[in-house]
Amino acid sequence: MKKFLLALLPLAAAAQNSTILTPEKLWQLGRLGEMQVSPDGKNVAYTVTKYSVADNKGNADIWLVPVAGGTPKKLTDTPGSENTLNWRPDGKLTFISGESGTDQLYVMNADGTGKTKLSEFPDQGLSNLKYAPKANFILYTQDVKSSPSTLDMFPDLPKADAKIIDDLNYRHWNVWDDHLASHVFFQPLGTDGRPTGYGKDVMAGEKFDSPLMPDGGSEQLAFSPDGYRLAYTSRKLTGKAEAESTNSDIYLYDIHNAQTVNLSEGLGGYDTEPSFSPDGKQVAWLSMATPGFESDRNGIVVYDFASKKREDITKGSELSAANVRWSADGKTIYFVAVVEGTEQLFAVPSKGGKIRQLTKGAQNYNAFELVGKDQAVANRTTLSTFADLVRLDLKTGKETPLTTINQQELAGIKMGKVEDRRVTTTDGKQMQVYVIYPPDFDPSKKYPTLLYCQGGPQSPITQSQSYRWNFQLMAANGYIVVAPNRRGLPGFGRQWNDAISGDWGGQPIRDYLSAIDDVSKEPYVDKDRRGCVGASYGGYSVYYLAGKHEGRFKTFIAHCGLYNLTSWYPSTEEMFFAKHDMGGAPWDANPAKSYTDFNPQQFAKNWDTPILVIHGGKDFRVPEGQGMEAFGTAQLRGIPSRFLYFPNEGHWILKPQNAILWQRVFFDWLGRTLKPEGTAAK
Repeated sequence: MKKFLLALLPLAAAAQNSTILTPEKLWQLGRLGEMQVSPDGKNVAYTVTKYSVADNKGNADIWLVPVAGGTPKKLTDTPGSENTLNWRPDGKLTFISGESGTDQLYVMNADGTGKTKLSEFPDQGLSNLKYAPKANFILYTQDVKSSPSTLDMFPDLPKADAKIIDDLNYRHWNVWDDHLASHVFFQPLGTDGRPTGYGKDVMAGEKFDSPLMPDGGSEQLAFSPDGYRLAYTSRKLTGKAEAESTNSDIYLYDIHNAQTVNLSEGLGGYDTEPSFSPDGKQVAWLSMATPGFESDRNGIVVYDFASKKREDITKGSELSAANVRWSADGKTIYFVAVVEGTEQLFAVPSKGGKIRQLTKGAQNYNAFELVGKDQAVANRTTLSTFADLVRLDLKTGKETPLTTINQQELAGIKMGKVEDRRVTTTDGKQMQVYVIYPPDFDPSKKYPTLLYCQGGPQSPITQSQSYRWNFQLMAANGYIVVAPNRRGLPGFGRQWNDAISGDWGGQPIRDYLSAIDDVSKEPYVDKDRRGCVGASYGGYSVYYLAGKHEGRFKTFIAHCGLYNLTSWYPSTEEMFFAKHDMGGAPWDANPAKSYTDFNPQQFAKNWDTPILVIHGGKDFRVPEGQGMEAFGTAQLRGIPSRFLYFPNEGHWILKPQNAILWQRVFFDWLGRTLKPEGTAAK
């Protein structure tokens, strides 16, 4: 077999030009994190994380900017990251910091002076802290022992590193069951603001987590206005039931009588993110109806304590809500939803009624906080700009910039033009496709072109910014990027969103081909230099198209893709996802067409194109064997191929040096298989 040798370059060829985006530049950028508006509405505190590539880690500090506009001020500069911002009623800002060695609670004045440590929690410290509105209590989460480990069972074998597993769910995303559960605690505060007495575990004796693991945070916890009730999100299932169901619930704990009530009992899907009305008479939360369908529509359910009735106030809407916020008078609920490749703000009466779209335009409002009656502060991105804070007028939709976090780092950097295109699909539908062009694009030239296949499979392509699959970075390296919002992606109605389940290799794949074929009609697309790239379901799409692309592509790159659905089904961890989207198990009496018609492995006999396979050793959603099977197939069939393996990364590449290596290998592979202008194979 002819060897396909790649000598890794220190930088992608285009990275020598300081006027364009590079992998290294991405990791110099500050990343906007959480934000909290002060009680008087005058200031917003927020975090910015900066990364050190040399140290291979990041550090978050707190900043403050006036809501009316002004110069941002950095309030902390410590070796340990600050997080979990909370404003107290007295106008002081509290936060959690690990600067003392464990995560502890601190307070400081709004100008950053007078910083004081308030807690001395032993061992692990605390996380997800929230204040009761009257600052009489705090709630927080800590890990407690939930089951015996191997060492607990065999203490005379301290060096044994085996795991004894009798049931599902023994691992999740990128972590193994550690025999601990995250529990919610509440604790009184003294007049000096320090926690007093001891923390009360409101889930004592339970094996379950709150918030939901691994990515749930303080948004899944809430205090009532009087501070004597708290709501939390938990999925109180174990074993096979946990692995096969999305059924989480909203639990209400009464501090007076230590009683817990399930407010969402009988609702079968995900119920998350409780939020009390300002008068405490109601609580709203996000609710999915279908058990086992993790990408169902998020409705907004409102529960009334007096009547004990609950209602989906967005029932009948095509919108899937997020980031729910009550107006000060309790009459309106504001939320974010994806619509046609963007994320916009909406409002609905808290009793139900007409939903109003408050913002429009080619941007994402990724998160927001209300300010007064008619304003909000929002985290804003576009496909050409990174996250900053803006002030929004909720009546007019007008936005006013508040921060320019990366103004210095991005000075002089050219971004490519973003086109919002409509393509007719094979079944006569209109599909939105983003096309991103190289900086200084010249339509008289021909460019190598990449079809980007999105993962999820129901994660929308919007005006967000990725630090790995960054379209502007691909464009900066000389590629036109074609990014279709194909079947299965939200923001275009429920029928479009739900159509992918059970049809992975059907209409969504035809949508991809419609997009690349349509854009390839343009004279500036070089049909002899087209590639196909993607991750997760996008990686599945790459493997599937590698056997069915009919000569369209000259190279493929698949990250954490599903190659063999038959072996993937029993080895993934959230089996509700596999069961729902595959249409059943591969051993069913009449297996679904996912296994008979849409399994990429079946078509590997047709592979004839170079392929780069990337996978993480701690990816438990799509276990590493999927990448190894794909790479092994390519090697045994004599297909030019390379396997980039990260033993300590999961479904995403999170460590700075690994991320830069990922980009260098990615662009090196493209350069040698598509040969953009100025790049020669070696």
